[in-house]
Amino acid sequence: MATKSKNSAEQRAVQKVFAIITAVVAVVAIVFAGLAWWGGTYATNMVRDELSAQNITFPEEIKYPELQKYAGQPVDSGERAKAYAAYIGHHLEEAADGKTYSEVSSEFQKDKTNTELAAQRQQLFMGETLRGILLGTGFAYGLIGQIALTAAVVLALVAVLAAVSSVVLFQSVRRK
Repeated sequence: MATKSKNSAEQRAVQKVFAIITAVVAVVAIVFAGLAWWGGTYATNMVRDELSAQNITFPEEIKYPELQKYAGQPVDSGERAKAYAAYIGHHLEEAADGKTYSEVSSEFQKDKTNTELAAQRQQLFMGETLRGILLGTGFAYGLIGQIALTAAVVLALVAVLAAVSSVVLFQSVRRK
């Protein structure tokens, strides 16, 4: 009989420890969920606000099939920034017969009087710079924002599950 009550006391102690641990996990998870949500909305809103301020809009007619779904839409999200960077990339391929900025610049260094190479070099430089900005600050930060928002939802679910587990464990300890 004494062994049974000793085991029962040990079992209650273990359940109480687990209940406390799951309660702490719930609190930590909800704190991190809140931080992830704040970070995700901050990044997503910043990308939207910065891109919207530039008033970039896809043309009504786009000859590139993979980009036609964006026709006439404003560039105001990370996804659209990536698509517009691809749109610019297509134009840059056409600007200098598929040559890169580096290739055109090297040719220009050999003949600095060539105005056609100078114009292509400037167009490629400006286009690649804009592509880099769209991909770096538009798409990348937008993606980070989406990942943070997803993490916030997952952490909130973990917090709820941990809180429910903690309550169930505490009730189990009380009944014994």
